[in-house]
Amino acid sequence: MIVGILISYTIKVGQRTLLHYIWGGVAVAVLTSVGFGTILNFTSAELSDRGEEAFAGITSLLAVAVVTWMVFWMKRTARNLRSDLAKKVDKAVSVGPIALAVAAFLAVVREGLETSLFVYSNFKSVASPLNSAIGLTTGFLLAIALGYLLYRSTITLDLSKFFTYTGIALVIVAAGVLSYAIHEFQELGFLPGADAFVWDVTAVIAKESLLGGLLAGMVGFDTTTSWLQLGIYILYLIAVLTPFLSKERKKAVVKA
Repeated sequence: MIVGILISYTIKVGQRTLLHYIWGGVAVAVLTSVGFGTILNFTSAELSDRGEEAFAGITSLLAVAVVTWMVFWMKRTARNLRSDLAKKVDKAVSVGPIALAVAAFLAVVREGLETSLFVYSNFKSVASPLNSAIGLTTGFLLAIALGYLLYRSTITLDLSKFFTYTGIALVIVAAGVLSYAIHEFQELGFLPGADAFVWDVTAVIAKESLLGGLLAGMVGFDTTTSWLQLGIYILYLIAVLTPFLSKERKKAVVKA
């Protein structure tokens, strides 16, 4: 989406020659993100079963932390995002095209590294890799379509509302990843209550089933959920969604 806005504004101000710098920055960011994802997967594959569980749990916690930071960043920057990007294009015209390439790189690599981390955690938390792959592909296609529509100006978005809705969705998914991390640490014996289940519905919904994979990927539903998992899941949602959905208080103007 950010790249779509950058491209649209660059064309609008008649600077088509700068487009290849934008795409250059995007390409380097994508390669960096893919490399990071490859390192995560390779590192996990080289570990023992117990080490892999610990690695998956730690990376899941890291993914939750990154996503939590990102949703609040989106809330803070949504209102001025278009104008800030326009200023970066104007600066690139006067300072040099490398500034625009760096802007595109930073915009994509921030999301790309987070996506690599989050995708790795999601693939570990869902029993069927195929379900995760389908969800990942669908998400990428929707993101590409959204960026193209923004570029073509066929849709206009209220970025503040858009980031609010996507932020809520991300927080819910992050809560599920956090629940998975708790499960991994329980399996390792680092946390208690591994067998104290709130529910066990594996006889009705298999972990490897399409429904089980969809529920796990979207809301973090586990067919065997412990009380500790559920408690942390709910606490995280309350702790994050409460400040995220609260309206910013306007600073009182002190009259001189």
